[in-house]
Amino acid sequence: MDALSGAGPRRARCSLGAASPGARAAAAPWARFSAWLECVCVVTFDLELGQALELVYPSDFRLTDKEKSSICYLSFPDSHSGCLGDTQFSFRIRQCSGQKSPWRAEDRHYNSGAPTPLQREPAHYFGYVYFRQVKDSSMKRGYFQKSLVLVSRLPFVRLFQALLSLIAPEYFDKSAPCLEAVCSEIDEWPAPVPGQTLNLPVMGVVLQVHIPSRVDKPEYGPPKPCSHENLLPAPVILTSVHELDLFRCFQPVLTHVQTLWELMLLGEPLVVLAPSPATSSEMVLALISCLQPLKFCCDYRPYFTIHDSEFKEFTTRTQAPPNVVLGVTNPFFIKTLQHWPHILRVGEPKMAGDLPKQVKLKKPSRLKTLDAKPGLYTAYSAHLHRDKALLKRLLKGLQKKKPWDTQTALLRRHLLELTQSFIIPLEHYMASLMPLQKNITPWKTPPQIRPFRQDDFLRSLEHAGPQLTCILKGDWLGLYRRFFKSPHFDGWYRQRHKEMAQKLEALHLEAISEHRDLDERQV
Repeated sequence: MDALSGAGPRRARCSLGAASPGARAAAAPWARFSAWLECVCVVTFDLELGQALELVYPSDFRLTDKEKSSICYLSFPDSHSGCLGDTQFSFRIRQCSGQKSPWRAEDRHYNSGAPTPLQREPAHYFGYVYFRQVKDSSMKRGYFQKSLVLVSRLPFVRLFQALLSLIAPEYFDKSAPCLEAVCSEIDEWPAPVPGQTLNLPVMGVVLQVHIPSRVDKPEYGPPKPCSHENLLPAPVILTSVHELDLFRCFQPVLTHVQTLWELMLLGEPLVVLAPSPATSSEMVLALISCLQPLKFCCDYRPYFTIHDSEFKEFTTRTQAPPNVVLGVTNPFFIKTLQHWPHILRVGEPKMAGDLPKQVKLKKPSRLKTLDAKPGLYTAYSAHLHRDKALLKRLLKGLQKKKPWDTQTALLRRHLLELTQSFIIPLEHYMASLMPLQKNITPWKTPPQIRPFRQDDFLRSLEHAGPQLTCILKGDWLGLYRRFFKSPHFDGWYRQRHKEMAQKLEALHLEAISEHRDLDERQV
């Protein structure tokens, strides 16, 4: 049965700071739980209703009927996927308007210290799913089908997958009492604070995680042990709360990684057509991670179904496809989304050591059936030349059976340096638009930030362009011109302008304060 009969106010959420024991006891129920998760859902298959919400925990958390429906449909693979056994995947849904939880001081504090791609989302929920389908003669359909879903605003896919691996098998055996105990344990966890390494006890295991900070260096190593080094049992160290095995995700399309990076940078509409929700969601998350440390400003859905409330919005042919990355598994989408300009067809994961084939780009019109060969179907021509040396190193590493984390580190560093080489000239030009500090006086309103003139910026590239930090040749000017029309330029510019305006205001207040101090000393 559905644990909630209707939509209502969200659960109250209170301060998560380091409180005294007395204050902790007086805190609202589930305050610390809310720092990590919104709720835990159990979705089962009902012969009459189809997918049905069996349980929501904590029971006072309210979801709208629309949100419940989305969670139910997205928590099960499409019937044709044939996922037997245990499967993990993720989804992302839009929160219903008018139902947003209050944005607390702790949320703002976390976001101020977290890298922009890892900030808590105010308008979307992430769903992390552990689905089990096994033969069971006691069930009318002959199968046990159930999903355990963690709903959060944090994009910590690695952490929540690890958590589900501990919780779900136990829950499927022992049911609700186990879930209640786990949620109570999570309610004792410290809040996620950027830059800190935390020990998170659950079900007799201690997960040790490092919460990334915006001041961390790009190459994150394994987290340093906490001061609690005598923990028993020894903690299970997660090397990252969010990073996927990028090389494993991109191995089938290695030759197109740079083109895919350009498509992500430009915010182009792209469909990932995959054989399973696990492959679909991992590929979508890998694609959007290509732009780090730049924030991905477009919409993305790691797993999307025909039952989604945005189905009509995303599939209409009366207007251009929206700037969204969709992960789908249903063959119906081949026809429905054939007008989309870029389609990435992904096959079953390859065995370790298999060399990816040198697949050429194909036109979208050639994708007719689910049997179409894996590859990138697009008419897009990349602006930058392919990094053949990188491909050679990755393929050689594959032949020599180098560890996949080594291959992933190489690929991630390449994409990071590529993004930084593209962004640094924009950052330098933007900084030049800031008024000089000597022009900020206490007697006048602060001077304005000068406007961003695209032609001036493009002229500056001759002496201060990406060629200073990147060896790749190609049409960088053309790539910047297209970038100016993308949601990512708009998002980047708005954020940088906001930060500069705040700095300007702070400098002006500082000048006023110094002037007052001087006047008081003279008096």
